[in-house]
Amino acid sequence: MNDLNYLEINRASWNNRLETHVESSFYDVPAFLAGRSSLNTIELDLLGDVRGKRILHLQCHFGQDSISLARLGAIVTAVDLSDKAIEKAKDLATKTGVDVRFICCDLYSLPEHLTGGFDIVFTSYGTIGWLPDLTKWAKIIDQFLIRQGEFIFVEFHPVVWMFDDDFRTVQYNYFKDGPIIETEDGTYAKRDADIRQKSVTWNHSLSEVLGSLLVQGLRIQQFKEFDYSPYNCFRNAIEIAPDKFQISHLNNRIPMVYALRATK
Repeated sequence: MNDLNYLEINRASWNNRLETHVESSFYDVPAFLAGRSSLNTIELDLLGDVRGKRILHLQCHFGQDSISLARLGAIVTAVDLSDKAIEKAKDLATKTGVDVRFICCDLYSLPEHLTGGFDIVFTSYGTIGWLPDLTKWAKIIDQFLIRQGEFIFVEFHPVVWMFDDDFRTVQYNYFKDGPIIETEDGTYAKRDADIRQKSVTWNHSLSEVLGSLLVQGLRIQQFKEFDYSPYNCFRNAIEIAPDKFQISHLNNRIPMVYALRATK
Protein backbone atom coordinates (compact mmCIF):
# COMPACT_ATOMS: atom_id res chain seq x y z
CA MET A 1 0.00 0.00 0.00
CA ASN A 2 1.55 3.29 -1.07
CA ASP A 3 1.69 6.37 1.13
CA LEU A 4 -0.91 8.33 -0.81
CA ASN A 5 -3.43 5.52 -0.54
CA TYR A 6 -3.32 5.13 3.24
CA LEU A 7 -3.22 8.89 3.79
CA GLU A 8 -6.28 9.51 1.66
CA ILE A 9 -8.20 6.62 3.22
CA ASN A 10 -7.45 7.82 6.74
CA ARG A 11 -8.10 11.48 5.96
CA ALA A 12 -11.51 10.49 4.60
CA SER A 13 -12.08 8.33 7.69
CA TRP A 14 -11.48 11.20 10.10
CA ASN A 15 -13.39 13.69 7.96
CA ASN A 16 -16.33 11.30 7.98
CA ARG A 17 -16.30 11.04 11.80
CA LEU A 18 -15.90 14.75 12.47
CA GLU A 19 -19.50 15.91 12.65
CA THR A 20 -20.50 12.93 14.80
CA HIS A 21 -17.60 13.56 17.18
CA VAL A 22 -18.35 17.25 17.52
CA GLU A 23 -22.00 16.53 18.34
CA SER A 24 -21.28 13.60 20.69
CA SER A 25 -21.49 13.55 24.47
CA PHE A 26 -18.08 11.86 24.38
CA TYR A 27 -16.40 15.13 23.38
CA ASP A 28 -19.06 17.33 25.06
CA VAL A 29 -18.28 20.49 23.11
CA PRO A 30 -20.79 22.67 25.04
CA ALA A 31 -19.00 21.93 28.34
CA PHE A 32 -15.65 22.50 26.65
CA LEU A 33 -16.76 25.89 25.35
CA ALA A 34 -17.90 26.71 28.87
CA GLY A 35 -14.38 26.12 30.17
CA ARG A 36 -13.96 22.39 30.83
CA SER A 37 -10.46 21.07 30.09
CA SER A 38 -10.14 18.00 27.89
CA LEU A 39 -6.82 16.98 29.44
CA ASN A 40 -6.53 14.05 31.85
CA THR A 41 -4.53 13.63 35.04
CA ILE A 42 -2.14 11.19 33.33
CA GLU A 43 -0.81 13.75 30.86
CA LEU A 44 -1.15 16.73 33.17
CA ASP A 45 1.15 15.06 35.71
CA LEU A 46 3.81 14.62 33.01
CA LEU A 47 3.37 18.07 31.47
CA GLY A 48 3.70 20.04 34.70
CA ASP A 49 3.52 23.82 34.51
CA VAL A 50 3.28 24.76 30.82
CA ARG A 51 2.91 28.52 31.21
CA GLY A 52 4.96 30.29 28.55
CA LYS A 53 6.19 27.05 27.00
CA ARG A 54 6.10 26.44 23.25
CA ILE A 55 4.20 23.19 22.64
CA LEU A 56 3.88 21.27 19.39
CA HIS A 57 0.79 19.05 19.54
CA LEU A 58 0.87 16.22 17.00
CA GLN A 59 -2.31 14.58 15.65
CA CYS A 60 -4.61 16.97 17.50
CA HIS A 61 -8.00 15.91 16.00
CA PHE A 62 -10.30 18.96 16.33
CA GLY A 63 -8.15 20.75 18.83
CA GLN A 64 -9.69 20.36 22.27
CA ASP A 65 -6.42 19.31 23.94
CA SER A 66 -4.53 21.99 22.00
CA ILE A 67 -6.88 24.68 23.23
CA SER A 68 -6.80 23.24 26.76
CA LEU A 69 -3.01 23.55 26.75
CA ALA A 70 -3.26 27.15 25.54
CA ARG A 71 -5.77 27.88 28.31
CA LEU A 72 -3.04 26.79 30.74
CA GLY A 73 -0.74 29.44 29.31
CA ALA A 74 1.20 27.48 26.68
CA ILE A 75 2.04 28.78 23.20
CA VAL A 76 0.57 26.02 21.07
CA THR A 77 1.01 24.84 17.49
CA ALA A 78 -1.14 21.85 16.56
CA VAL A 79 -1.17 19.51 13.57
CA ASP A 80 -3.66 17.06 12.10
CA LEU A 81 -4.25 15.19 8.84
CA SER A 82 -8.00 15.93 8.64
CA ASP A 83 -8.88 19.22 6.94
CA LYS A 84 -12.38 19.17 8.44
CA ALA A 85 -10.96 18.64 11.92
CA ILE A 86 -8.56 21.55 11.52
CA GLU A 87 -11.40 23.79 10.29
CA LYS A 88 -13.38 22.89 13.40
CA ALA A 89 -10.35 23.39 15.64
CA LYS A 90 -9.92 26.92 14.30
CA ASP A 91 -13.61 27.57 14.89
CA LEU A 92 -13.37 26.35 18.50
CA ALA A 93 -10.29 28.47 19.11
CA THR A 94 -12.16 31.53 17.85
CA LYS A 95 -15.20 30.75 20.01
CA THR A 96 -13.06 30.28 23.12
CA GLY A 97 -10.91 33.33 22.40
CA VAL A 98 -7.75 31.22 22.60
CA ASP A 99 -4.79 31.67 20.25
CA VAL A 100 -3.57 28.37 18.75
CA ARG A 101 -1.82 27.87 15.42
CA PHE A 102 -3.37 24.93 13.55
CA ILE A 103 -1.69 23.22 10.59
CA CYS A 104 -3.34 20.64 8.32
CA CYS A 105 -0.83 18.14 6.96
CA ASP A 106 0.44 14.60 7.11
CA LEU A 107 2.70 14.24 10.13
CA TYR A 108 5.66 13.08 8.05
CA SER A 109 5.44 16.19 5.83
CA LEU A 110 5.39 18.60 8.79
CA PRO A 111 8.92 19.95 8.09
CA GLU A 112 7.53 21.30 4.80
CA HIS A 113 4.98 23.39 6.73
CA LEU A 114 6.74 24.36 9.96
CA THR A 115 10.13 25.54 11.19
CA GLY A 116 11.52 26.36 14.61
CA GLY A 117 11.90 24.57 17.90
CA PHE A 118 9.59 23.72 20.79
CA ASP A 119 9.99 23.19 24.51
CA ILE A 120 7.51 20.31 24.44
CA VAL A 121 6.26 17.95 21.77
CA PHE A 122 3.00 16.32 22.90
CA THR A 123 0.79 13.60 21.47
CA SER A 124 -1.80 11.36 23.08
CA TYR A 125 -4.37 8.57 22.84
CA GLY A 126 -4.87 6.74 19.59
CA THR A 127 -2.23 8.45 17.50
CA ILE A 128 0.66 6.21 16.47
CA GLY A 129 -1.55 3.43 15.17
CA TRP A 130 -2.22 5.62 12.15
CA LEU A 131 1.49 5.79 11.33
CA PRO A 132 3.38 3.06 9.44
CA ASP A 133 6.91 4.11 10.38
CA LEU A 134 7.90 5.06 13.93
CA THR A 135 11.48 5.76 12.93
CA LYS A 136 10.22 8.67 10.82
CA TRP A 137 7.88 9.66 13.68
CA ALA A 138 10.74 9.83 16.17
CA LYS A 139 12.84 11.87 13.75
CA ILE A 140 10.06 14.44 13.49
CA ILE A 141 9.86 14.66 17.28
CA ASP A 142 13.62 15.08 17.58
CA GLN A 143 13.72 17.67 14.79
CA PHE A 144 11.25 19.99 16.50
CA LEU A 145 12.47 19.63 20.07
CA ILE A 146 14.95 22.17 21.37
CA ARG A 147 17.90 20.94 23.43
CA GLN A 148 16.62 19.94 26.88
CA GLY A 149 13.11 19.90 25.42
CA GLU A 150 10.59 17.25 26.50
CA PHE A 151 8.51 14.74 24.59
CA ILE A 152 5.29 13.89 26.43
CA PHE A 153 3.44 10.85 25.10
CA VAL A 154 0.33 9.04 26.34
CA GLU A 155 -1.08 6.18 24.30
CA PHE A 156 -3.36 3.17 24.51
CA HIS A 157 -1.31 0.12 25.38
CA PRO A 158 -0.41 -2.24 22.50
CA VAL A 159 -1.91 -5.14 24.46
CA VAL A 160 -5.33 -3.51 23.95
CA TRP A 161 -4.94 -3.65 20.17
CA MET A 162 -4.28 -7.40 20.22
CA PHE A 163 -7.93 -8.13 21.06
CA ASP A 164 -11.06 -8.22 18.96
CA ASP A 165 -13.54 -5.37 19.54
CA ASP A 166 -15.31 -7.27 22.34
CA PHE A 167 -12.06 -8.24 24.12
CA ARG A 168 -12.93 -11.93 23.89
CA THR A 169 -10.13 -13.28 21.72
CA VAL A 170 -6.61 -12.30 20.66
CA GLN A 171 -7.07 -11.34 17.01
CA TYR A 172 -4.03 -9.25 16.09
CA ASN A 173 -0.27 -9.50 16.38
CA TYR A 174 1.38 -7.59 19.23
CA PHE A 175 4.21 -6.67 16.86
CA LYS A 176 3.77 -4.68 13.66
CA ASP A 177 2.73 -7.13 10.97
CA GLY A 178 1.65 -5.08 7.97
CA PRO A 179 -1.33 -2.74 7.67
CA ILE A 180 -4.64 -3.56 9.33
CA ILE A 181 -7.37 -2.57 6.88
CA GLU A 182 -10.88 -2.38 8.33
CA THR A 183 -14.33 -0.93 7.68
CA GLU A 184 -16.25 0.28 10.72
CA ASP A 185 -19.88 1.20 11.35
CA GLY A 186 -20.29 4.00 13.85
CA THR A 187 -17.34 5.39 15.78
CA TYR A 188 -15.84 5.08 19.26
CA ALA A 189 -17.50 8.37 20.27
CA LYS A 190 -20.96 7.13 19.22
CA ARG A 191 -21.16 3.46 18.31
CA ASP A 192 -24.68 3.65 16.86
CA ALA A 193 -23.92 6.62 14.60
CA ASP A 194 -25.15 6.17 11.03
CA ILE A 195 -21.70 6.42 9.47
CA ARG A 196 -19.26 3.98 7.93
CA GLN A 197 -15.57 4.49 7.22
CA LYS A 198 -12.54 2.54 6.12
CA SER A 199 -9.21 2.81 7.96
CA VAL A 200 -5.62 1.67 7.64
CA THR A 201 -3.68 1.22 10.89
CA TRP A 202 -0.60 -0.51 12.32
CA ASN A 203 0.14 -2.09 15.69
CA HIS A 204 3.34 -0.93 17.41
CA SER A 205 4.98 -2.78 20.30
CA LEU A 206 6.50 -0.99 23.29
CA SER A 207 9.97 -2.00 22.13
CA GLU A 208 9.34 -0.37 18.75
CA VAL A 209 8.13 2.85 20.41
CA LEU A 210 10.95 3.09 22.94
CA GLY A 211 13.57 1.91 20.47
CA SER A 212 12.66 4.55 17.90
CA LEU A 213 13.02 7.32 20.48
CA LEU A 214 16.28 5.96 21.90
CA VAL A 215 17.84 5.73 18.44
CA GLN A 216 17.26 9.49 18.08
CA GLY A 217 19.13 10.04 21.33
CA LEU A 218 16.09 10.93 23.42
CA ARG A 219 16.40 9.94 27.08
CA ILE A 220 13.45 8.22 28.73
CA GLN A 221 12.94 9.94 32.08
CA GLN A 222 9.58 8.49 33.09
CA PHE A 223 7.55 5.50 31.93
CA LYS A 224 4.28 4.31 33.44
CA GLU A 225 1.57 1.77 32.60
CA PHE A 226 -2.05 2.03 33.72
CA ASP A 227 -4.73 -0.62 34.16
CA TYR A 228 -7.51 1.72 33.03
CA SER A 229 -8.49 4.05 30.22
CA PRO A 230 -9.58 7.63 31.04
CA TYR A 231 -12.06 7.33 28.16
CA ASN A 232 -15.11 5.13 27.73
CA CYS A 233 -14.14 4.29 24.15
CA PHE A 234 -14.00 0.48 24.24
CA ARG A 235 -16.77 -2.08 24.16
CA ASN A 236 -17.64 -3.96 27.36
CA ALA A 237 -16.09 -1.26 29.53
CA ILE A 238 -17.24 -0.31 33.04
CA GLU A 239 -16.37 2.76 35.10
CA ILE A 240 -14.48 1.61 38.20
CA ALA A 241 -13.91 5.17 39.44
CA PRO A 242 -14.59 8.63 37.99
CA ASP A 243 -13.08 8.70 34.47
CA LYS A 244 -11.40 5.31 34.90
CA PHE A 245 -12.67 2.51 32.67
CA GLN A 246 -11.71 -1.17 32.54
CA ILE A 247 -12.96 -4.04 30.41
CA SER A 248 -15.72 -5.62 32.49
CA HIS A 249 -14.61 -9.27 32.25
CA LEU A 250 -10.87 -8.53 32.37
CA ASN A 251 -10.86 -6.10 35.31
CA ASN A 252 -7.27 -4.98 35.97
CA ARG A 253 -5.60 -7.94 34.29
CA ILE A 254 -4.37 -6.03 31.22
CA PRO A 255 -2.60 -2.70 30.81
CA MET A 256 -4.74 -0.19 28.92
CA VAL A 257 -2.61 2.96 28.70
CA TYR A 258 1.07 3.86 28.95
CA ALA A 259 2.76 7.22 29.32
CA LEU A 260 6.29 8.51 29.01
CA ARG A 261 8.41 11.60 29.29
CA ALA A 262 11.63 11.81 27.29
CA THR A 263 14.17 14.61 27.06
CA LYS A 264 16.51 15.67 24.29
